[in-house]
Amino acid sequence: MKPATIKKLDYYIGIPLCFLLTLYEKGKSLFSVSAGQRDTNRIVFIKLVEQGATVIAYPAIRRAIEMVGRENVFFCVFKENRPILDILNVIPEENIFEIRKDNLPVFIYDILQFFLRARRLKIDTAIDMEFFSRSSAIISYLTGAAKIIGYHRYNSELPYRGDLMTHKLQFNPYIHIAYAYRLLVESVLLSPNEQPMAKIKYDDLPLSYPLFVPSDGQIERVNALLKMGDKGHDERPYIIINPNASDMLPLRKWDMEKFILLAERLLKHYDKITLIITGSPSEISAADELCKRANSNKIINIAGKTSLEDLLTLYYISDVIVTNDSGPGHFASLTSIHNIVLFGPETPRLFGPKGKNVHVIYKKLACSPCVNAFNHRFSPCANNICMKHISVDEVFYKIRDVLMVGAVGIEPATSSI
Repeated sequence: MKPATIKKLDYYIGIPLCFLLTLYEKGKSLFSVSAGQRDTNRIVFIKLVEQGATVIAYPAIRRAIEMVGRENVFFCVFKENRPILDILNVIPEENIFEIRKDNLPVFIYDILQFFLRARRLKIDTAIDMEFFSRSSAIISYLTGAAKIIGYHRYNSELPYRGDLMTHKLQFNPYIHIAYAYRLLVESVLLSPNEQPMAKIKYDDLPLSYPLFVPSDGQIERVNALLKMGDKGHDERPYIIINPNASDMLPLRKWDMEKFILLAERLLKHYDKITLIITGSPSEISAADELCKRANSNKIINIAGKTSLEDLLTLYYISDVIVTNDSGPGHFASLTSIHNIVLFGPETPRLFGPKGKNVHVIYKKLACSPCVNAFNHRFSPCANNICMKHISVDEVFYKIRDVLMVGAVGIEPATSSI
């Protein structure tokens, strides 16, 4: 199913389902024991989309493991978004529930199988990490978990998704999403009678992320992949250009023409350089056009040829990446590469990658962020000036600066937001 189809289903089917399930829950609650009086033994996270967000959620997942043990933490995710979980290796493989969305019958079948298995396993706590998605609220509720943790709109003009949570958190648009995820997990131990949740100091919650270290075999594989396309060129620095952004939010894309001009300028400025172009299979033609226009044997195009593990290995051995606000910006933060991320429709205050070598470029327009929890990520924008105002000069100088700092061995400061 296409993202547009999923959004329509979430709206036209999600609203009435949330309403009916809320009525059912209100009636049932008259005869049931308060969820706050029950222990937490098995936790399932509902995080269907965006692998980059799963990276941000790593500290929250680790906290859940501290609470109930690794073997008692589960994760429900769309199949194509699973690879980052396998690489992080934080949850047992058998505890990951894959949901296919090839078409509606397949989606319904996998969801029903998930519900049956969740009930067989007696999962008692479901954590909805999708904020104001109706589908994730419904899925969390139908697991049969006694505790359902998620964000509630209270008096805000946020998307309606019923009253299905037992532990209702107040959405705070002023704190980073990494803390928002941690607060979901911390609320498992709190009384649901305290509203709105969570009345705890969020910046006391530690955030730590792992560093990805590939095997020698994986490094050899990526080096071989680079040599297949480099026409005999292999010189430092390695600079990755990733013009891709999720099809879910095309507004996040910097114009391809600017990526081409950036590549041309880098090739002109540096005698010794290797540009590596990455992207999803849908970006192959655009990557080919970039290489054709730049017309240099210093460019290696591997768009559509890499697995997620290949990409992380590439980041591990490279010097700089320039990417739109998308998954690769978060994946790169798991390595020590200088990570230049271009933000526009979303704000780095909430969604910026975590890491010591993250450099954010963000124009702070008054209309940005226009993609947020308050509008269910439906932006009215048809002209992403926030991305168009990011100049080629600005990105080029940032690359030049981090390369100069790296050359003298001085650790760069993380960009202020």
